[in-house]
Amino acid sequence: MHNSSDFPSFTELDCDGAIQEAAANVDGITRAAFMRRTAAFAGGAVAASAFPIAMAQAASGALPSGDLAILNYALTLEYLEAAFYKDALRKGALSGETKHFASVVYAHESAHVEALKKTLGSKAVKTPSFDFKSTTASQTTFQATSKTLEDTGVTAYLGQAGAIKTPAVLAAAGSILPVEARHAAWITNIIAKGSGSPSPAPEAFQKSATMSEVLSAVAETGFITSSLPTAAAGSATSAQPSMTG
Repeated sequence: MHNSSDFPSFTELDCDGAIQEAAANVDGITRAAFMRRTAAFAGGAVAASAFPIAMAQAASGALPSGDLAILNYALTLEYLEAAFYKDALRKGALSGETKHFASVVYAHESAHVEALKKTLGSKAVKTPSFDFKSTTASQTTFQATSKTLEDTGVTAYLGQAGAIKTPAVLAAAGSILPVEARHAAWITNIIAKGSGSPSPAPEAFQKSATMSEVLSAVAETGFITSSLPTAAAGSATSAQPSMTG
């Protein structure tokens, strides 16, 4: 548990005045709502400190449409992951380290969802409907699906790194990417215990995937039962990730 003194104040987060400057471009009730949302970040984790600046630019209309699309793409994936872990914990099939993993990662993915939603404000896509079928009904299928989702998350964030135009958005996405990589390594290590494989770090360089590749792979799982955002070309290509259905 963190004390409030562990986290930066709003003034410390906005040491260069970027948030206040962006807020000056937002009028009336909208500006007040924006300032409330921004101030809420001051009580959050230090790792989220890149988000208030991105949020300020989104509120003032300074973010290019491509960056907004990427943020909504990320939000869609985070919705999926958070819902997956919530469903697995609800069904009660997990135990031991796997259950602990699911609890911790669910909290992380939920925090990612909230940060992205606050950044996008009214521009955020709505939560899709989900059906995870039998993948959350047993520990073995949960582990395999979790590894695939986390690996896909890493390739998805990496695939958009070169397409993001706004430094604050890049920094915000960059604060999520290594956490997703740690999730992937953690579940891989859980799976590998007693079997000798797979390796948590099998390659020296991480592959990436385009937005269209990732969204197509997600669509093929049938996990999202409502419509997906329109797929757009990413900045890099790689083999399409597979999902456990």
